[in-house]
Amino acid sequence: MANWKEIKRRIKSIKNTWKITKAMELISTVKMKKAQDLALEKKAYIRSMLEIFLSVSWNLQESKFFKKSKINKTLAIVITSNKWLCWGYNVNVLKKVSNYVKENKDEEIEYIAVWKKASAFISRTWNKLIADFSSDFSDNIEYIFSRSISKTFTKKFLREWYSKVVVFYNHYVNTIKQIPVAREFFPLTKIWIEMYFKQVLGEAFYDDKEFLREENKKSDYTFEPGKQEILDWLMPMLIDAMFYDILIEAKASEHSSRMIAMKNAKDNANKFAQKLTLAYNKARQASITKEVSEIVSWVESLKE
Repeated sequence: MANWKEIKRRIKSIKNTWKITKAMELISTVKMKKAQDLALEKKAYIRSMLEIFLSVSWNLQESKFFKKSKINKTLAIVITSNKWLCWGYNVNVLKKVSNYVKENKDEEIEYIAVWKKASAFISRTWNKLIADFSSDFSDNIEYIFSRSISKTFTKKFLREWYSKVVVFYNHYVNTIKQIPVAREFFPLTKIWIEMYFKQVLGEAFYDDKEFLREENKKSDYTFEPGKQEILDWLMPMLIDAMFYDILIEAKASEHSSRMIAMKNAKDNANKFAQKLTLAYNKARQASITKEVSEIVSWVESLKE
């Protein structure tokens, strides 16, 4: 059995680990809640956007945002984290990228990295990295930085440099469940835009017949300079908002994963500390018993 003094040092070390992981769990919980609040703050803005969209969406399929070019080239946007210690968060996304590459060997793929682990992965696998936004972001996601990415890949798609744009990230379902997805962002589809509005505003609101009836009445209005011009003005705003949502989802998933990982580490540290405490008590008791036995033997030897 290990020396009881050595066990005591190990217990102290484990308890320090417990304190650190508990603090990291609490920090991740706060940051996750902040990311969730960010997603809720823009509901009024998205509702106004939906009102305009329903009025001018009559000619979507002819819009340049919905057309796929003939070039067989894909732009992949990989969203990870800046740090580890978040369970399988980064690993799951990077596996999704690897599987996509294996399943689409005929496509030429170029990459945009968001956060450091994506940049490191792309460099390590000798893929072509055309932009790295890792240094632009912190845990506080600002809309202006999100727009810098969405404007970059939107411009490249509209110039027909790529036939499609795919975003790899962890979709936030709830605190304990995040799903790695490969979402085809461009070319846009009306179904995906409708799903986005339902996700943000709620299906009950989006499917509200009274609301849809009021919006259909507005479709009789005269639009200046024209519906197509308004649609071309609206779509970049909608794209920016949708990509901003993806970043918020990814960040909420990261903090959820880190919170769960730190909770598990904290619980394991607590269990290990309890086992070591029991071993310490046994070792200490054995040491005391040995000392008492030696004293008794010494006293007995004096009597003789």
